[in-house]
Amino acid sequence: MIVFAQPTLSTLVVGGAVALMGEAMRFWGVAYAGPLTRVTGSVGAPELITSGPFSHVRNPLYVGNILLYVGFGIMANALTPWLVTATAVYFVIQYAAIVSLEEEFLQKEFGSGFEEYRKSVPRFVPLISSFREVRKEHQRPDWPGARRSERRTFQAMAIVGAVVVARWIWS
Repeated sequence: MIVFAQPTLSTLVVGGAVALMGEAMRFWGVAYAGPLTRVTGSVGAPELITSGPFSHVRNPLYVGNILLYVGFGIMANALTPWLVTATAVYFVIQYAAIVSLEEEFLQKEFGSGFEEYRKSVPRFVPLISSFREVRKEHQRPDWPGARRSERRTFQAMAIVGAVVVARWIWS
């Protein structure tokens, strides 16, 4: 992306806005899901999270990741529109496979509760209105925990953003 970057002021602004929307979605999701979002290995969950961004879309962190990568692709204006299109398609395919495995676990673990949620909330395209389930009202965001968890993401965004802006300044 950096090698072929040809950023302009408009691609920096539009792409930066898309990337920030992606990180906002991720940050909101991490605040509700907690540190389990950074776990690798087997799928697990102590409860079904249906509050916050999870009341609008089942996979807010994946949606956020896609928006982040697409946003940086727009910022760089590299091999437009092919790089951005390929990035979006790649991550949708990758995340669809991952989500299928995660949803198998959630179906087994939470049964009819997950089934109702799955039927009410889309996988990747957020709803304007939110899914409400009274028994989940205890779910609240942990903003300080999200800030700690997303520290590396913030650093990576700053570095990539700075490199793309530097390409624009010195081109």
